[in-house]
Amino acid sequence: MMELIEGDLVQYHTELTEIYEKIIDIILPRGDFDDCNEILLEISAGVGGSEAQLFAGDLFNMYVSFLQRKSWEFHVAEKDQSDLGGVRHCSLLVSGPGAYNTLQLEAGVHRVQRVPETEKGGRMHTSTVTVAVLPQPADVDIQLKDGDLKIETKRASGAGGQHVNTTDSAVRVTHLPTGISVECQSDRLQFKNKETAIKKLKAKLYEREIYKVDSMQRNQRKSQVGTSGRSEKIRTYNFRDDRISDHRLSINLHNMKDFLQGGEQFERLLEQLIRWHHESQIKLFVDSLPS
Repeated sequence: MMELIEGDLVQYHTELTEIYEKIIDIILPRGDFDDCNEILLEISAGVGGSEAQLFAGDLFNMYVSFLQRKSWEFHVAEKDQSDLGGVRHCSLLVSGPGAYNTLQLEAGVHRVQRVPETEKGGRMHTSTVTVAVLPQPADVDIQLKDGDLKIETKRASGAGGQHVNTTDSAVRVTHLPTGISVECQSDRLQFKNKETAIKKLKAKLYEREIYKVDSMQRNQRKSQVGTSGRSEKIRTYNFRDDRISDHRLSINLHNMKDFLQGGEQFERLLEQLIRWHHESQIKLFVDSLPS
C-alpha cells in the first residue's frame, strides 16, 4: 500500500506541476525573453574595496560551477582581476536552454558580511557586488554601422601570460551615438576580442531598447515586473552565521560552502525564485483587473 501511495504522490505532483504551468501560460502574458537561451552575465565589485572584489570572485566561481553542472556553454568575455585574486569586473557569454529565465532573478545587489583575512580586530565587514543578466535573443539582430563605432586597441593588462603588455590584443569598442563602451582582452588574438566586444555591445544596446520600451508600457501592463530590482539588495551572505538570506523569499539557507559551489541548494533556490516571480506577476495581474 505504501508503495502504491508513494507512486500516486509522484504522479499527482507531476500532474499538478503541469497544470500550474498551463495556468501561468494562460493568465500571464508571455515574456519577451522566456525562451531566450543566450545571455550576458556581468559581475561587478561594489562597495567594500578589496573585500568586495574577493566576493565578486566567489560569485564568479559559483556561477561558473553552476554552468558546468548544467553543461551549458559559456565564454569568459572579460575578467579584470585584482592583485589579491579578486575580481573588479567580469562578464560571461552564456548559452543554455532557458538561460535567461533561469538566471534573470540573480540580477541585483548581493551583500556579503564576513571578517576579512586582513582584519586583525575580528570586525565584520559589509560589502556589495552587483550582478546583471542581459538577454541576447538569437532572432534579434542589432544593426551596427561602421561609422558609428570607434574601435581602439591596446595592450592587455593584468594576469594572462607572456603575451600581456607585448601585443595590442585588447579591444575597446565605443558606440558613438549612445556613448556605450565595452572592452575585451580575454583572448590572445585581437580579432577574437573584437568579435566578443561586438557581442557585448549588442547586448547592452538591446538592453537599452528593452528598458526604453518597458518605461512606456509599464503603466499599461501592470503584470510586467518593473526594472528596479537591479538596484535593490536581493540577497545577503553572512559567513559568521553560515547563513544565506534571500530577501525576496524571506528565507534563510545554510551551508555556505555548498551554496557557493553552485550545487543543488543554489539550483533549488533558483526554482523557488521562478515560482515566486510567477506568483508576484499573477498578483499584479489580479490587482490590475477592474473591481
